[in-house]
Amino acid sequence: MSENGRCCTPGGTRCGCPEKEVPFQRVISGSTRGMRRLPGGAFLMGTNDRIGFPADGEGPVREVVVAPFWIDETLVTNGQFAEFVQATGYRTDAEKFGWSYVFHLFVDERERRRLYVTGKYIPGLEWWLAVEGASWAHPEGPESTVAGRMDHPVVHVSWRDAQAYCAWAGKRLPTEAEFEYAARGGLVQKRYAWGDELTPGGKHMCNIWQGRFPIENLAEDGFVGTSPVRTYEPNRFGLYDMAGNVWEWMFDRWSPDYHGTGPRQNPIGPPVGTMRVIRGGSYLCHHSYCNRYRVAARTANTPDSSTGNIGFRCVRDVA
Repeated sequence: MSENGRCCTPGGTRCGCPEKEVPFQRVISGSTRGMRRLPGGAFLMGTNDRIGFPADGEGPVREVVVAPFWIDETLVTNGQFAEFVQATGYRTDAEKFGWSYVFHLFVDERERRRLYVTGKYIPGLEWWLAVEGASWAHPEGPESTVAGRMDHPVVHVSWRDAQAYCAWAGKRLPTEAEFEYAARGGLVQKRYAWGDELTPGGKHMCNIWQGRFPIENLAEDGFVGTSPVRTYEPNRFGLYDMAGNVWEWMFDRWSPDYHGTGPRQNPIGPPVGTMRVIRGGSYLCHHSYCNRYRVAARTANTPDSSTGNIGFRCVRDVA
């Protein structure tokens, strides 16, 4: 799902089982605290920008209409997810499977060597290591915790985990169209959520990679991994991290071409598919291989996948 099939998130189903059918449903029961009400309407979705990846199906530019909706100002945090787990006893896919993917620089050198020797990595994406005991509560492995990171986005959550949280909160995952409408913040066909320049006046607007990926992160934006969810300026709709920090799960199933001929009124993606869309990019995205922090960028992963750079936010329909 890039020019060479490369991206900063690993894929591949872990359970080998078919995805359970999850129909799209409007939701109006959840609290709107910490959310923004967006007016909806018509906007230009997608891009014909040559900096994008044709295989991802970012174009063509088309007019899409979305209904009014509420959206979380921030990504769901470790603190919020902890409340959900405490209230429900929920176990994530990473916890059930016993492992999740951790970026290699966050793994102790000795353990890193062991994982490479035992083949616990992805060929072609060697920076992702399958670490036993890694989960939302232990992001780098069993010896790590989220203490001191309760205001960081929750990670190591699958699409199914995100769905479970949304159901508990009386909300749902955003559609691709809703997410892009929200990320644009009223700007028309700009490359990023704030304009056309990545670092206007030298200012970092999001948490992405600086340096030589995947070897050296200069952390010029202040962060090697995740950052607190309100670190960077919000966009014009008052929404934080619509680019960078962590990828965000969408409701939509993945297709590189369905939207070219699909519905233009409140689209929800193709009716069938084995993968779900992720949007927004992450702290690992870099212009040398994965500049998917652009507002029209998109890629996908299997619904049971979890990594240290995928999270989510919720939306709610307007009653």
